[in-house]
Amino acid sequence: MNQTYTAVVKQDGTWWIGWIEEVPGVNCQEHSRSGLLDSLRITLIEALEMNRNDARRAAGKGYEELNIAI
Repeated sequence: MNQTYTAVVKQDGTWWIGWIEEVPGVNCQEHSRSGLLDSLRITLIEALEMNRNDARRAAGKGYEELNIAI
């Protein structure tokens, strides 16, 4: 299942800064736009994996995972 997220990016002086709208805390800054997009992608992947692991740990044993489409 491919998921799409929204990156909000802008140039601020010599830096490119950006956020992922849908996931609080995923923000980066780089010297190039392409570097920023790469960093946002990597940071988003890491944040989602960390959130998954936290949710599974909190659920303990006997949980069920279901896909929900919106």
